[in-house]
Amino acid sequence: MSHAFGTIEELGEGYGFRKVRQALGVEAFGINVIVMPPNYTGFQHYHDEQDELYFVHSGTARVEVGDEERLLGPGGMVHVSSTTPRRVSNGGDEDLVLLVVGGKGGYVSRDGHMVDEADVERRAGFGSGSSSS
Repeated sequence: MSHAFGTIEELGEGYGFRKVRQALGVEAFGINVIVMPPNYTGFQHYHDEQDELYFVHSGTARVEVGDEERLLGPGGMVHVSSTTPRRVSNGGDEDLVLLVVGGKGGYVSRDGHMVDEADVERRAGFGSGSSSS
């Protein structure tokens, strides 16, 4: 399969893990959505090889890494190296929805290509302060 669409709601109901990788056929990295109830204390854990990136979709995450603790709201992110112990909990009074991406092996370089050569210049200016459409 070359692509797949989905929504968090289609992946399940209630609290816990929603298996994105299997549902969408992702093979290059691990990816899940985690839904936690209000004020839920997560589990301190680490991985042998897989780094993780946590992205807060909605709610408030309380992230404990080493001797540091932070609250992250929607749009907040944290990257944690594989063997570093971490705990991610729901630090608020509403459901917490996290997107968690894991992988190992590192960055493979910038290997993107424009399908339409006319987009090359527009892409070069995207995010550089210009407002061209």
